[in-house]
Amino acid sequence: MKTVIAVDSFKGSISSIQASKAIKEGITKADPKTEIVSLPMGDGGEGTVEAIVHATGGVFREKLVTGPLHDKVMATYGISGNGQTAIIEVASACGLTLLTKQQRNPSLTTTFGVGELIMDAIDQGCRDFIIGLGGSATNDAGIGMLQALGVQFFDRKRNEVGFGGAQLALIEKINIAGMHPVLTECTFRVACDVENELYGKDGAAVVFGPQKGANLDMVKQLDNGLKYFASVVNRETGLIIHTIKGGGAAGGLGAAFHAFLNGKLKSGISLVMEHVKLASYIEGADLVITGEGKLDNQTIYGKVPMGVAQLAKQYGIPVIAVAGAITEDVASLHEHGITACFPIIQEPTSLDESMKELTAYHNLMKTSEQFMRLIIRVK
Repeated sequence: MKTVIAVDSFKGSISSIQASKAIKEGITKADPKTEIVSLPMGDGGEGTVEAIVHATGGVFREKLVTGPLHDKVMATYGISGNGQTAIIEVASACGLTLLTKQQRNPSLTTTFGVGELIMDAIDQGCRDFIIGLGGSATNDAGIGMLQALGVQFFDRKRNEVGFGGAQLALIEKINIAGMHPVLTECTFRVACDVENELYGKDGAAVVFGPQKGANLDMVKQLDNGLKYFASVVNRETGLIIHTIKGGGAAGGLGAAFHAFLNGKLKSGISLVMEHVKLASYIEGADLVITGEGKLDNQTIYGKVPMGVAQLAKQYGIPVIAVAGAITEDVASLHEHGITACFPIIQEPTSLDESMKELTAYHNLMKTSEQFMRLIIRVK
């Protein structure tokens, strides 16, 4: 019997690699003869770098970069096993988790560190990039990243503007001549699971600004800044950035990647599955196991379990999904390829206790062992 394990991280609890290891241990206890293929997954957010590095036999690299509030932070990114692909989560350089709630201010926060990571990866020989946009603390339309890559933004007095979303309203001139020439040799695949455009009622500032620390007045100012910036970009470069689906992701980074770096915006889980060649492992399998921290009616929207299940469905392979919590409204998951869902909690306990990595590991192992015992008995 061949079983493929393709789970996401259980956010705030256990990584996709450790979750996969726990499931494998449980299955092996039930049936030591089972052939197991373990492919930790990610959807472009937390855990994506770890998943792809693990799947390709790659390495992690640390780099001191400019953080969201302009101080230095140690960011980590991955390089695939062949040394050609860099996997970067923007949150590592400009994420919300790098700031306290009191520090969050998208008028000031910058994506400059993302550009520094790209340049470091280029120095390491990478020319292919996978970028995860989730979890940013920024709303600067990617100008910080572009500044780090050599683009210059000038105000009316021909001075270069500073960092942050508030600077967008000051830009009068754009000079792209200084962009690093090797960028023309690079390809950017951008994991983006939202369709929000750059500005407007469904734009970056209005939808995502509040969670990044913006009050109503700041949201309005940021939205106006994004609109103004889009007009300047069009005037100066001929590029149209305000209608890009997903352009509003990560405070406008989606638009910057698409317009200035010819980035291709794709579903995060599709990108990861494609890069780790998941289909080649699922084909011919007898069972697929997937999972994440919580299964609910949002799981069908670009989450790892849904992507894995839909792929397995193409090959007619049953899928078991495990999760720390399963809500009552998951019936639709069965229609999309998930055969059965199992919560992993073994006994009544506090949320804090159940979220501990050791507890989650034990629960995943025990749950996997038990459903596998049933499967091998009825096969």
